Amino acid sequence: MIDQQHDSNPQAQSQTNITTEVAQRRQRVFLRQTVGERVLTILWAVVRFSCFRFSPPFANRWRVMLLNLFGASVHASARIAPSAQVDFPWNLIVEPHVTICHEVIINCMGTVRIGEYSRISQYSHICAGTHDYQRRDMSIVRSPITIGKSVWIAADAFVGPDVTIGDGCMLAARSSAFGDLPANQICLGEPAVPHRQRFTGESGAAVTRAAAQAN
Repeated sequence: MIDQQHDSNPQAQSQTNITTEVAQRRQRVFLRQTVGERVLTILWAVVRFSCFRFSPPFANRWRVMLLNLFGASVHASARIAPSAQVDFPWNLIVEPHVTICHEVIINCMGTVRIGEYSRISQYSHICAGTHDYQRRDMSIVRSPITIGKSVWIAADAFVGPDVTIGDGCMLAARSSAFGDLPANQICLGEPAVPHRQRFTGESGAAVTRAAAQAN
């Protein structure tokens, strides 16, 4: 009796198909890449797990050179830990005096720009892409991330795709940014929201003015 009722309800049958039909494994191509990108991805994986990952801590210029060799735009004054994981470095822009600490993950499926004097603390994750959950193939959407000047991404924080973080902002430890964050604010929580000013007095006013002029 139950099977007869189900067959007589085409709407229910259609909904069942929508929720249960999933593309076959061979049909799922999460991140669509050109042939050139695929070759670069393979070559970079070899370099990252050898020459980059096991370089001594003092060999910062060597790591910067390797990233730039694979299409990144990293300023010579930036400091990058050997354990930092950078995927698709040709989409990475790092301005002067940036520090990227140990075990940081920067997934540059989309463009990632990190402004001067910013610090990305240990175990933070910056992810410039997401799955299109409304598609059966779960393909990836590339989305840019912009991190302003003098920003501090504290330990184990997460910055999601299509996010802009204003100059002087601090994203507190283990907080998650899923939307834009204003300049000169300490932001915390999941999702992160402004809590209070980071810099006060004239220095805070200067950061706010500079951010407003940049916009």
